[in-house]
Amino acid sequence: MASDSGGTPPGPPPGVRILVVGGGYVGMYTALRLQRKLKQRLRSGEAEIVVVTPDPYMTYQPFLPEAAAGSISPRHVVVPLRRVLPDCTILIGEARRIDPVKRVATVTTLATGEDGTGAVEIPYDEIVIAPGSVSRTLPVPGLADHGFGFKTIEEAIGLRNHVIEQMDIASATRDPAIRDAALTFVFVGGGYAGVEALAELEDMARYTARYYHNIKAEDLKWILVEATGRILPEVGEAMGKYAVRELRGRNIDVRLETRLESCEDRVAVLSDGSRFPTRTLVWTAGVKPAPLLAATGLPLNERGRLSCTAKLTVEGAEHAWAAGDAAAVPDLTSDEPGRETAPNAQHAVRQAKVLAENIVASMNGEPLTEYRHSYAGSVASLGLHKGVAQVYGRRLEGYPAWLMHRVYHLSRVPTFNRKARVLAEWTLAGLFKREIVSLGSLEHPRAEFELAAGRRPGGDGDDCQ
Repeated sequence: MASDSGGTPPGPPPGVRILVVGGGYVGMYTALRLQRKLKQRLRSGEAEIVVVTPDPYMTYQPFLPEAAAGSISPRHVVVPLRRVLPDCTILIGEARRIDPVKRVATVTTLATGEDGTGAVEIPYDEIVIAPGSVSRTLPVPGLADHGFGFKTIEEAIGLRNHVIEQMDIASATRDPAIRDAALTFVFVGGGYAGVEALAELEDMARYTARYYHNIKAEDLKWILVEATGRILPEVGEAMGKYAVRELRGRNIDVRLETRLESCEDRVAVLSDGSRFPTRTLVWTAGVKPAPLLAATGLPLNERGRLSCTAKLTVEGAEHAWAAGDAAAVPDLTSDEPGRETAPNAQHAVRQAKVLAENIVASMNGEPLTEYRHSYAGSVASLGLHKGVAQVYGRRLEGYPAWLMHRVYHLSRVPTFNRKARVLAEWTLAGLFKREIVSLGSLEHPRAEFELAAGRRPGGDGDDCQ
């Protein structure tokens, strides 16, 4: 059985080494299937699977809004890689460069800065490039200083703590301007992440307001800014319009064909001339491929994604494979020439299965399979008991869509362990009241001790080792 390494490179390859770069949907599911298909070879030393990932877990991102709202515990939104991939070597680090000619990846690990040995070079026989994506930001003045992202579990929980903290500030301050800014929440981006995050947090904050003696639900101001003329394009135009009506019916200010021009000095300035003093600005306006792709020397399309074949091989590169956000994969089910599969979780999970099968087929000298999947549809939550869906051409709204959203994602979340825990939490949430606690100290866990030791929290000084 392979060891799980936290910061040391794997030893010399015993046989065929498959290097998986990334521990997200594609990375985890590919490694999981390879682990099953190559079980005997892995245990006999004829093969080795090495997974290089910045985090020791895979985040199931569709559950981030519910984690932010407190409906699901944060630890149940992530899947520990060492538990589900016991026959793989898990290396916590990041790939910085890939040389497809020499078949070597340059990796930095958690130990790189500690031992001073520099980056590690890992040779491979086959490589799966699946580093995922990063937030696509624009040069908006003040965004880097005041904006929040919403791609990781840390960001989701930090945002929940922040929203409740702003309600605490508004409740205690005597300054009307501070109160107004604290109770104003601006979300930029009308895709899944932005709409679901706003809807769930608005639901949570409206419920929380009943426990404040001087804050009413109508005192909270929620604004959704979208540059195009519609939101949730994945669920179709009709359901997108329904979502806008639903959100506006909850006094959420939805501004279409509007852009964020600036957020300097904690003032959100929109392209329509509106100005909103706010202490909360959440940026969810799309993603872009991980920077690693530009350091691979492999062919990229105009959007910076790896140019791939329908067999999930990287064009013009032997022994290199890709899928998911990082890959531009031809959509063989489309009548439109040149169309590519959408970079979403539905395709990523299915592509990972075909990718793993093709790697095994390549090792065995067998023909490869082309990826072909017709898009089934989309579901989106708009808060508790509210949602929209378009599945196989059928439209659903309200409670049925919300229920389908939960059922679908419960079936998709990896491992029976996580399914059972999430279902148990949903059941308990239906029986008891919401949690309204902010654990802001999680972001600065040493603050209390630093005060006791006579230091200003976050001040200068050497940390204890």
